[in-house]
Parts: sequence; C-alpha cells; structure tokens
Amino acid sequence: MVRSSAHDGCTTKLASSKEGCADSEEDYQGFKKYVPESISYGAERLKQEVKKGYELVKFQALPEHLKDNEFIFKHYRSDWPLREALGSIFTIHNETLNIWTHLVGFFVFMGLTIYTAMKLPPVGEIPSMIHQLRWHSVTDELTNMVAPQPQKAISRWPFFVFLSGAMFCLLSSSVCHLLYCHSELMARFLLKLDYIGIAYLIAASFYPPVYYTFLCNPLLRNTYLTGITCLGLVTVAVSLMPRFQTHRYRPFRAILFASMGISGIVPCVHKLLLHWGEPAAETTFYLEVTMGGLYGLGAVIYATRIPERWKPGHFDIAGHSHQLFHILVVAGALTHYRAGLLYLKWRDEQGCEVI
Repeated sequence: MVRSSAHDGCTTKLASSKEGCADSEEDYQGFKKYVPESISYGAERLKQEVKKGYELVKFQALPEHLKDNEFIFKHYRSDWPLREALGSIFTIHNETLNIWTHLVGFFVFMGLTIYTAMKLPPVGEIPSMIHQLRWHSVTDELTNMVAPQPQKAISRWPFFVFLSGAMFCLLSSSVCHLLYCHSELMARFLLKLDYIGIAYLIAASFYPPVYYTFLCNPLLRNTYLTGITCLGLVTVAVSLMPRFQTHRYRPFRAILFASMGISGIVPCVHKLLLHWGEPAAETTFYLEVTMGGLYGLGAVIYATRIPERWKPGHFDIAGHSHQLFHILVVAGALTHYRAGLLYLKWRDEQGCEVI
C-alpha cells in the first residue's frame, strides 16, 4: 500500500490501481530509477505470466517449432513450465486426446503383458500341462495356450519383444505430446524419442510372425530377423537427423515408416507359400493384413491431415488426424497381439525339432 503526499490528501491503494493521484505515479517512477533493470524486467515478466495464467494460444502466436498443423487454429500450449505442462494432462487442449489415446493404450498393453506372462506356462513346464483347446476369448486363449503333448516347448521371447515395442511406442508418444510444449530443446528431444518408438514398434512386430513361421528353418528365420532389425536401425538413424524433424518432411516421415511396414509383405507371402493349406498360417495372414491396413490407413490420415484439412478449425479439440492416427495404431497393435497368440498356439501344437 502506497500513501500519497498529494495536496488534496487522497490516497491510492496500489500503483497500478485505476484510481490514484499524480504524485503516487511520480513516486513510483522515481522509485523505479533505483531498481536494477534486471529485477524490474523479471518482475514485469512474472506479472505478465501470472496475468495470462498460461492461457491457451492460437496458431499464429506459436513459436516456429510448434507450428505443425495449420488446420488446427486454437487451444495450443506454448512455452509452458514443466510443472504446468505435466498438470495439463488433466485439462482440455488440442493435445489432450493425443496424450490419452496412447496413454490408455500403454496401460492396456502393460496389463496384457503382465497377464500373458502369468498365464503362459514356463517353457520347461509345458509338457506337463495338458489342456483342451478352446479359443473363444483372450482369457480362454491364454489359459488354453498349450496344446496336448507338444514335442518341445518353443521360446516366448519374440512375443514379448513385440509387447515391449508396443509399450515403448505408446508411452513415448504420450510423453511427447504432453511435454512437447515446454521448450524447443525438449520438443526436439521428445520428437526423436517418438520416432524411435515408432520404428521400434514396427520392427518388433516382425519378430513373432517371422520367428514362429520359420521356426524350423533357422537360416530363413535369422535372415529375415537380421534384415528387419537393420532396417529398423537405419530408420532410427534417419529419424535422429535434425532435418528429418522439420514440418516439411512430414510426408517423408509417413512414407519412411509405411515402407518399413510394407516390407513385411515379403515374409507374409513366403509364409503362405511355405505353409499352404495350414489353417493357422491363413488366419494369421488375414490378421496381419488387417493390422497392415490399420497402420497404413493411419499413415495416410497422418500425412494428409484429414479431416481438419476439409474444415479447418472445426477439429481443434477432438477428431483431428493425429488422434485418429493414434487410435488406428492401437487397433493395429491389438490385432497383432491376437495374431501372436495364434502363432504360439500353432507352434506349441506342432512343435519343431529345430528351435
């Protein structure tokens, strides 16, 4: 509270009050001369931040590194402190559903991983576990995974490689969308992590079908696994290049990841030729085609920015392309999980002398 020395004896409550005397303003300006400029600037900046309360801004107000989709007009977070960015997970903005679509997916796959690890019999105990095959639901599939009297237990690690890839991709994506607004340095780091997660998921998705399809042919199995692993590492190396992260390379990113997934057509067709007439081979093929279709559709929507391209500003909060892309990724991963269970059932039933 500042008391004025004006001749009329009036007082002012605050220097910034709408009502006040000229003397109080003069005293305030005189006081500012004795305040270091850095302190004055800091106080003014703090005042502005408190005033705006980290409000959501429009696309035009964003720094260049946050301008990714010109068809989304409003509800952006920009340069938010880490605490506020973390807290925004429970608020409404144009990244809210991007965060939660993959965060929920992460928890679903974490639950499936734990449940699968508990229900799948250890490798050494399989011959003593005799169950009747009934595959009506996920619970039944896991409970009745082991067929009667398998010749030899098969390895489970390829299936868990896929599950780890799914969890890493979904979690890294959620964290990226949550904290991307913090700073340019943070944004660039999280984008790299996000792209690594996508490449990891695609590469890890190859492991169950390749390993179990060519279980009895180590040369083909190892050739395919080495090839997709090297392709994944090349994709990760490209994704770490600064130029790759710029907005103008958005279509190139979609093509790169889509091409990595399309390469899976080769082992899929090879599987049909090698196991023609085998019901498990045909069923898993249809599931893999469905998974590829979901991933492919997601990549097209991501690259073309549909539907917000058709009605800019109408899908700022919900329904824009990145949210649809996220949903399709989770759906594709769940489809592949179902196929992975069928692979385990198939190979536990038939076995193979060469593991």
